[in-house]
Amino acid sequence: MELTWHGHSTWYVQVDDTSLLIDPFFDNPKTDLKPEDIDNPDYLLLTHGHADHIAHAGAFPDATVVATPELASYVNDEFGLENAIGGMGMNLGGTVECGDAYVTMVRADHSNGIETGYDTSAGMPAGFVVSDTKPTQIADEDSTTFYHAGDTSLMSEMRDVIGPYLEPDAAAVPAGDHFTMGPWQAAIAVDWLDVKHAFPMHYDSFPPIEIDTEDFVREVKATGSDTEVHVLDGDETFEL
Repeated sequence: MELTWHGHSTWYVQVDDTSLLIDPFFDNPKTDLKPEDIDNPDYLLLTHGHADHIAHAGAFPDATVVATPELASYVNDEFGLENAIGGMGMNLGGTVECGDAYVTMVRADHSNGIETGYDTSAGMPAGFVVSDTKPTQIADEDSTTFYHAGDTSLMSEMRDVIGPYLEPDAAAVPAGDHFTMGPWQAAIAVDWLDVKHAFPMHYDSFPPIEIDTEDFVREVKATGSDTEVHVLDGDETFEL
């Protein structure tokens, strides 16, 4: 599995022959790329409806949208994205097969109004767990699994459900504070998830979320976790 961070919360995930783009937003200072520079993904995963997560969704009209039914309907109306997983989207707790990947939608504690003048909810905000095997209650040592936490605050579901049952090997967690977790709560999330690898995201894009990423590295160490923290450069790829 290849994980490429394009800044903010935008990740391009390659699972064998299947490509998935999560939260496309290229107007951030960590990337030099434009949407048209990105290989067309097979699937477009949208955690919630805020503009800094769906701004460039319309650049990928051939992708299958993986989102809540409310958000899938909105991006269809707004961007002409007609192909939604299952015809209408999915919802929290569900797992869908996306080519060579399995995608499970999990909770994220955040808000989710549409910011384009509509008095509209995009349903519940979400995170995604992407794996190369179908999740079951039986641990699979051969599986490779990546957790994109979306725009979430610290929540006990990371400790009680996502970590022990979905067993991510790596997690991308928001660490910019103000709108999401900051470094110390993000570090607790990493500890609760018990992952081998962690990546901070959703930082430095706007003045309120500018941070020193070394604070996140120190906070992870302070939990006693042996998780390896990777502060990626924009457009950098990590092989999981």
